[in-house]
Amino acid sequence: MPLSPPVERVQQHTRTVTCKGYLRQDGLWDIEGHLVDVKDHDIKSHGRASGEIPAGEAIHDMMIRITIDLELNILAAEASMDSTPYHHCKEISEAYKKLVGLQIKPGFTKITKDLFGATNGCTHLLEMLGPLATAAYQATYHVRIDEKEWEPGNPRPAIINTCHGWREDSPVIRKNWPHFSDIGAD
Repeated sequence: MPLSPPVERVQQHTRTVTCKGYLRQDGLWDIEGHLVDVKDHDIKSHGRASGEIPAGEAIHDMMIRITIDLELNILAAEASMDSTPYHHCKEISEAYKKLVGLQIKPGFTKITKDLFGATNGCTHLLEMLGPLATAAYQATYHVRIDEKEWEPGNPRPAIINTCHGWREDSPVIRKNWPHFSDIGAD
């Protein structure tokens, strides 16, 4: 169902965030995030030689790539900033190598905020880490689920109760893991 019709309006800004997951030939996974911000009008910018950023030109054009294994351990990380409002913003890209050694699991967002919050990172790259983590989970899910083959007696799947659709009394849990459902199978 679409959103309700809006009040008459004029577009001012577009942010596009794209995340893609790739299975590599070596069995690892590359997860890439790309963020682009564009204004629909010229804006002043003391950080650009021309003194402005023209309408339609990227204010932010940034990427992050992490390489993970199936346990969602981050084995490699790099960030790139092709467009920023200020040239010195690009200096922080190297900081994102600190992602190496982390695991995408509950608490990942807090850890990344501690590592890259405030002046320790770029707001936009930090914001992209949430969707990137979700993309990592989604890209590898089918392989991880096939390997675990959850059956009675196995540990409770961590995904249970992480959202409305995966709540323990949902039809999905009742069908696939009735032994973890609070009401059992239908």
